[in-house]
Amino acid sequence: MVKALAHFFDNMHQSRPLPRLILGSSSVYRKELLSRLGIQFDVAVPDIDETPLPGEAPEATALRLAQAKAAAIAAKFPGALVIGSDQVATLDGEQIGKPGNHDNALKQLQKMRGRRVIFHTALCLFDGRKTGADAVQLENVQTFVTFRDLPDDELDAYLKLEQPYDCAGSARNEALGIAILEQIESSDPTALTGLPLIALTTMLRHAGMPFFRQNLAK
Repeated sequence: MVKALAHFFDNMHQSRPLPRLILGSSSVYRKELLSRLGIQFDVAVPDIDETPLPGEAPEATALRLAQAKAAAIAAKFPGALVIGSDQVATLDGEQIGKPGNHDNALKQLQKMRGRRVIFHTALCLFDGRKTGADAVQLENVQTFVTFRDLPDDELDAYLKLEQPYDCAGSARNEALGIAILEQIESSDPTALTGLPLIALTTMLRHAGMPFFRQNLAK
């Protein structure tokens, strides 16, 4: 009898409908990373001000913006699980943002060549089924990147080929940008691309996401 009841409640738990999962990002790289998990999700683009606050620490900026992105999307989709992520690069404690154009990108790479740069990748999972602090999971994953000491002509040629003007640090490590990097150190190899999957899967498990059962059910 006890085993039968346990089996009944286990089946009932597994049959509960999963909440809608939404990635709050316009990044194709984050979308590609999330697709690796083999779970269904939708994409919605948050509209928030990403300007750092005066005197704000880099990791604080990343965490605040990741939560703001998730909260902005969650407000439009009640009851959903919403993923927000943001990345801030720092050199000598100074934030390095998205360059926006070729000249700014070249200046960034000139400043970072031969140097060790810290990338703060913040992650937020907002659970619309809960309220208050219980609805939010936050994590900041640090990645330490050493850039090769390359001459200006190589840096200029790389930028013209890849045009990574929408990337903090002016390099796409998932593409040709890996050639201007010397070393990457991180607890999560996907963090540098913008979505730390190890941290995310931990959060999703805590929210009740049954990864392998869901994949097998397809």
